[in-house]
Amino acid sequence: MKAAADTGVLIVDDEAPARSILREMLSALPGVRILAECANGFEAVKAASELGPDVVFLDIEMPKLDGFEVLELIDPAIAVVFVTAYDSYALKAFEVHAVDYVLKPFRAERLAAALDRARERAGKVSKADPAEIAAAARPAGTHLSRIVVRDATRVHLIPAENLDVAEAQDDYVRLKSGGKSYLKQQTIASLAATLDPERFVRVHRSYVLNLDRLARLELYSRGSYAAVLTDGSRIPVSREGHARLKALLEPETRKH
Repeated sequence: MKAAADTGVLIVDDEAPARSILREMLSALPGVRILAECANGFEAVKAASELGPDVVFLDIEMPKLDGFEVLELIDPAIAVVFVTAYDSYALKAFEVHAVDYVLKPFRAERLAAALDRARERAGKVSKADPAEIAAAARPAGTHLSRIVVRDATRVHLIPAENLDVAEAQDDYVRLKSGGKSYLKQQTIASLAATLDPERFVRVHRSYVLNLDRLARLELYSRGSYAAVLTDGSRIPVSREGHARLKALLEPETRKH
C-alpha cells in the first residue's frame, strides 16, 4: 500500500457541481493527489486503467455505466468509496466490498473518514464475484439486462438478448454476440446465475445457450447431442443439458 502522502484519487460523478465539491474537500486533506475527474462510467474505467488510482470516489446513478458496473470493471486492488444522494444502495454497496458509502450533501469530516478507510484498504485485492456486483445494480428479482466487458481501456456493452453463446475458458468466459467474441473474467456458472433461465440454458458444463439461437438438436452419439445454432455452428449438449432443454421446449411444443 502506498503511503498516505501519496494517495492518488479519482473522482467520478456525472454532475459537475458534485465533482467540484469533492475536488475542493478532498484536495484540502493532507496527502491527497487528484489524478482526474470523470463525468461518466466509460471515462472512469479508462482513467482507472491508465492512471492506477489508489482510491475512487464513485457515484452510483450515472448514464452509460452505473457505479456498480464501473466497480465490476476496474482493478480490484483499487479502493472504492461510493458517493451518492440515495441511501437505498448502501447495503448492496457493502455486500460488493465497497470501502464506504458517503451520502450527499458531503461533509468534510465524513469524506476524511472515508479516505482513511480507503487508505487502509488500497492495494488489497477485495472484490465480489461479478454476478454479485451485477445483481447489486438491478432491482431484486430481475435478471441481467446487459453484460459489461472491458478490453484494455475500452468497454463493451452486450444486451443480454444479443448474447448467442457463452463458453467457459477456465476462469474466463467467452461471449459470442453478433459474430463477435469477447473475453470476460468470470466463471460460466457465475454468468449463468445472472441470466434469465427461461431464455438461457446451461446445455453443457462449458456452454450456456440463448434459446433464440437454437435451430435444431442433432443426435451426436448414443445419449449425446449437439445443438445446431441459427448461424450453422455447433456446440455439445450433455445429458443434463438435454433434459433442461427438453423441459423448456416441450411446453412451447404443446402450445402449437
